[in-house]
Amino acid sequence: MLNMSAPGELKSPCVTRNGMVKLPPAQPNGMLSASITKGTPAAKNRLCQSSSSTLPSVLPPPPSPLPYHHHHHLHQHHHPHPLLHLETGGSGPGPLMGPHGSEAAKPPVAQKPSLRPLLLPPHPLPKALLLAERQLVLDEKLLNRLLWYFTTAEKCALAQVCKTWRKVLYQPKFWEGVMPILHAKELYALLPSGDKEFVSLQAFALRGFQAFCLVGVSDLDICEFIDNYPLSKKGVRSVSLKRSTITDAGLEVMLEQMQGLMHLELSGCNDFTEAGLWSSLNARLTSLSVSDCINVADDAIAAISQLLPNLSELSLQAYHVTDTAMAYFTAKQGYTTHTLRLHSCWEITNHGVVNMVHSLPNLTALSLSGCSKITDDGVELVAENLRKLRSLDLSWCPRVTDMALEYIACDLHKLEELVLDRCVRITDTGLGYLYGEPSQCFHLGIIHVVSDATVPLLNAGCPLLTTTGLSGLIQLQDLEELELTNCPGATAELFKYYSQHLPHCMVIE
Repeated sequence: MLNMSAPGELKSPCVTRNGMVKLPPAQPNGMLSASITKGTPAAKNRLCQSSSSTLPSVLPPPPSPLPYHHHHHLHQHHHPHPLLHLETGGSGPGPLMGPHGSEAAKPPVAQKPSLRPLLLPPHPLPKALLLAERQLVLDEKLLNRLLWYFTTAEKCALAQVCKTWRKVLYQPKFWEGVMPILHAKELYALLPSGDKEFVSLQAFALRGFQAFCLVGVSDLDICEFIDNYPLSKKGVRSVSLKRSTITDAGLEVMLEQMQGLMHLELSGCNDFTEAGLWSSLNARLTSLSVSDCINVADDAIAAISQLLPNLSELSLQAYHVTDTAMAYFTAKQGYTTHTLRLHSCWEITNHGVVNMVHSLPNLTALSLSGCSKITDDGVELVAENLRKLRSLDLSWCPRVTDMALEYIACDLHKLEELVLDRCVRITDTGLGYLYGEPSQCFHLGIIHVVSDATVPLLNAGCPLLTTTGLSGLIQLQDLEELELTNCPGATAELFKYYSQHLPHCMVIE
């Protein structure tokens, strides 16, 4: 790390280890003695030897008006301190001299000295060294390599150090994958006249941000953002609107003018309707997330399926979506859509799963989290028809039992991620299917399937799992992450057991 200290803050490399010098109180003869109290064993109670014969003027004067003398035996081989030139010269040890060249006297042996810090003055660096340091910290080639190692928050702070650092940091390559979050109240500045003016977004444009999260915005705020952000028309790829009052008209304007938009998230936006989706959705969208929007029901899924043929990822949290909506997906989406996340879709049953697995046979990631009406039969349909699945989330599905895990272990050979959080009916028996316990495994291929396909992420917040069942997970040697929440069987001894047998697995309590 570069040393950014001011010259006055730099310390001499020969400063004593603890920075303390032992100075006894003034003696009757006006003499003082000095000795270093701590250091390495070889240098204990020694002072640095110097070739100078006089005491430098930078040492502070003694508090007593009496002559300032020191007394200590110096050793020839000890390294000199640049600020303590106390010896008269020569190659061998000699008497210590006072400021006027007089020899210092030895204090009484019985006198116990006291400790006082010796404040050494700053040692200024040569101008050439300062110039070299300045050139180093302003070297753009060096900064372009060094600044990669800082977090986003640290980069924001470092950009305020100087113009050169900001120039280097305000390159788009340092901000890839970063999404600024802008609240509605932060988009306007109050003028002295009392009017509001939309803030400048030029600093965001310099960094080339392609994704934004806008919180609490209205239709007018969206229009102002589009007009004031230079990259809004072509450069913005992703927009997330949260707790906003955007209407059908605002949604239509945004999707019409932001022609580079490919990823859209609508969360907690209750003022747009299903008709707004029909009028605004554009075929260039490849990812759509809709959550906690009260006007979303089956007709919204119909609009999504008809207007977004290139959709690859759909995330939906809607309490009024039914089984019928799962049959709306087209044959084109059957090839393009690989991720479907249904969160808390309470009305979807096993019949909806039937429609879904036939409409979207190429899914690689599926979440049925909170779909409380899904049972083991629905999981069996998933396992038999979605053989390409790599991620499956069954959290908060209280009707799923051990039989569902048997279907998963037998058919989902490519599964890499399994989430069973709050599946309250899962027991050790079901867990045994995953790692091929011989007494419960009806298909010998399960051990091979699990060991080859692996289950790198297993979230098992299941209260019926015991220490015995959980300990069997050590057979999954490729396990990377294991979360055990609300499991009475997760004990301290079990975690120690995991650390010994799954050293590369991150276990979350």
